[in-house]
Amino acid sequence: FGNNTFVKVGETGTILTSSDGITWTSRTSGTTESLTGVTYENDTFVTVGLTGTVLTSSDGTTWISRTSGTSNHLLAVTYGHGIFVAVGNSGTILTSPEGTNWVDRTDTNVTSNILQDVAYGNNTFVVVGNSGTILTSPDGTTWSSRTSGTTNTLVGVARGSGRFATVGLYGTILTSGDGTSWTSRTSGTGNTLNRVTRGNSIFVA
Repeated sequence: FGNNTFVKVGETGTILTSSDGITWTSRTSGTTESLTGVTYENDTFVTVGLTGTVLTSSDGTTWISRTSGTSNHLLAVTYGHGIFVAVGNSGTILTSPEGTNWVDRTDTNVTSNILQDVAYGNNTFVVVGNSGTILTSPDGTTWSSRTSGTTNTLVGVARGSGRFATVGLYGTILTSGDGTSWTSRTSGTGNTLNRVTRGNSIFVA
């Protein structure tokens, strides 16, 4: 949500917008690649997708294709510390201050990993991925690997009320106050958890 507009993205370049979350309008994305993540900040919507697809829009209606510099799948994007950060397959990490020009920040230590999601808070970016991968960065440029205590794939991450929460396969839930030290939590389910968010004083996975 941004600029008084909800934006949804999905398969084969699908983009839908709505002012109220009830009535939705299909928009022309200009791509047939599946879109996997979207965020809004700095007066700009940014959506990312397969084969390095990046699109930007100021209003959610008209979209412009941007050169990402990679053909790897991009799975998620967020904003913090004055930059957009996108992550994806083969350990791909890209940054851009405005969503237009992207710089490769991939850590050579994680190029075999699929990075599933990224969040920002407490002056820290947190990226999660397969085999329990957790990376942190204060600026989106220099990344450090953290011990998650699990080999399960982590699929979603969010920040709120002073902590990060990440979720994944087999009901995995981990939390951290700083992104560095992580604690396993009991979810009560063995099902895969794909996403987590924070609102109204609670996390929902």
